[in-house]
Amino acid sequence: MQTTTGSGEPQPRPKKRRRHTGGLEILRYIGPGLLVTVGFIDPGNWASNLAAGADYGYLLLWMVTLSTIMLIILQHNVAHLGIATGLCLSEAAATYLAPRYARPILISAMLASVSTSLAEILGGAIALQMLFGIPVRIGAVLTVLLVLFLLFTHGYRPIEKWIITFVSLIGLSFIYELTLVSIDWPTAATAWVTPSFPEGSMVIIMSVLGAVVMPHNLFLHSEVIQSRQWNLSDDGVIRKQLRYEYFDTIFSMVIGWAINSAMILLAAATFFSEGISVTELQQADSLLQPLLGKHATVIFAVALLFAGVASTVTSGMAAGTIFAGIYKEPYHIGSRRSRTGVLLSLLLALAIILLIRDPFRGLIYSQMALSIQLPVTIFLQVHLTSSEKVMGKFKNSLYLKAVLYLLGAVVTALNVMLLVSFF
Repeated sequence: MQTTTGSGEPQPRPKKRRRHTGGLEILRYIGPGLLVTVGFIDPGNWASNLAAGADYGYLLLWMVTLSTIMLIILQHNVAHLGIATGLCLSEAAATYLAPRYARPILISAMLASVSTSLAEILGGAIALQMLFGIPVRIGAVLTVLLVLFLLFTHGYRPIEKWIITFVSLIGLSFIYELTLVSIDWPTAATAWVTPSFPEGSMVIIMSVLGAVVMPHNLFLHSEVIQSRQWNLSDDGVIRKQLRYEYFDTIFSMVIGWAINSAMILLAAATFFSEGISVTELQQADSLLQPLLGKHATVIFAVALLFAGVASTVTSGMAAGTIFAGIYKEPYHIGSRRSRTGVLLSLLLALAIILLIRDPFRGLIYSQMALSIQLPVTIFLQVHLTSSEKVMGKFKNSLYLKAVLYLLGAVVTALNVMLLVSFF
């Protein structure tokens, strides 16, 4: 018999393998979580983190800790769906919900993926402008062409390796940046675990906490977690995969926590100490140069380029996953429907950037769209993972179900407040 992997490639039923022991076996399962981490360190998060550090020093570091905990719970839960059912979130919705409910929800998720892609493409374009003086619109075209090349000429595993490389380089870039400044580590350690609400900080707090969980990442994680092949008829195998996936998610989210924290620490040690407010990424680049030197600004811009390209890749993959799932198909870049989803998301986002007068105004509206759609995706996920019909014996416990609905309510409230703040 044959089974189908999350990438959509027919594979023979897995043979029994000799058991690996210790950390070596765990390392075989590292990867899917890092693709999700890219959404946690995308250009939108960069802007929020730099503003947080520049305006409030170390005081808002606790946001990174809280958002990481929220993300671990939600992402592990949606990966749980993929492991237990062999379906991604989009496929499960199309399979278990009536079409009159499933189609509008998944179409709204596709529109949200366009909004996500718009923000990620702009991040790459801004980085190209910083490095080479390329106009934003031309930089956006170049970013999309590079991402389409990566997606259409590589399968899942090579893409995973590229993403791991990008995330590693982003992390190393910030480690280097931090060696150039003086950090008050005792104050930072306290701020990581002590909630603080300084005057005027609520918009930044809402933007960080409300935007850290993104619809496309929930769809993507439930799909890519299936890239590791397993026998869904064996409960023991499923439980082992769940255990290793949990480690992968925690490991990956902690890396995201460290990189986001590094952004705030850098801004606190440079801009806050100098009394400089930062409102956009280009401004941060120009302000870093007199404080840390030209080489520091180049490394900052290169890291932003990696973040922009990597997050655009995962946004495109998520769109392909959502669109294929509407037709109850798994993601596979060789399939027509997966390619259609990728192209719809990236090209529509690029068209918005090219056609509207102010691309950055479009960025604001894109975040508003995400704020509206995100609660729909979260409550869809909780509904499916709490259903015995969908999950069988692996459905959410009553305690976990209550925690998930509480998190969904918190994220919804934050996004509603953020939406209101735009007006």
